[in-house]
Amino acid sequence: MRAMNLSYTSNEQVEVYRFSWPVSVGLPLLLVGLQAFLPVRLHFFRVFDFGLLLTIFFAVSRRSQVSGLLTGAVIGLLQDCLTHTPFGVFGIAKTLVGYGASSIGIRIDVENPGSRFLLAFFFYGIHQAVFVAIERELMGQSIHLNLGHEAGAAVANSLMAVFLFAALNRLKIRD
Repeated sequence: MRAMNLSYTSNEQVEVYRFSWPVSVGLPLLLVGLQAFLPVRLHFFRVFDFGLLLTIFFAVSRRSQVSGLLTGAVIGLLQDCLTHTPFGVFGIAKTLVGYGASSIGIRIDVENPGSRFLLAFFFYGIHQAVFVAIERELMGQSIHLNLGHEAGAAVANSLMAVFLFAALNRLKIRD
């Protein structure tokens, strides 16, 4: 019988990071607040979803599905409070993204800029699909979806994620 070498990454081999309380609480408040008020003066900032990017970053850094789920829910509900969307829509979408990102963060290398770009691009699409589904199916609102604009916004958010994640890496505390 031939021996077979199996290679896998155990939970002990995956680096899990944590963040200080000021970073965990203050950073979402700051960036979601900026997202709510900055586009009033600088219209090109409307394309960025800092709440989504923070949800992805915290979820893949902590690599805990419960933590990713809760982070997404809190950031999404905070975003709901500061926007004109019905309460809970961003909360649901970001909860699903937080869970998914933390699940994927366990299995792939998320420290590579290329994988960060693809991860942000993928989850931007998931977020928008969930958002539109909730608005159309659950709330009965007609939403015009411009796929060209959404693709451009996905690329812009993915590029922002690469640079934002690199800057936020300095705030990690290794477990």
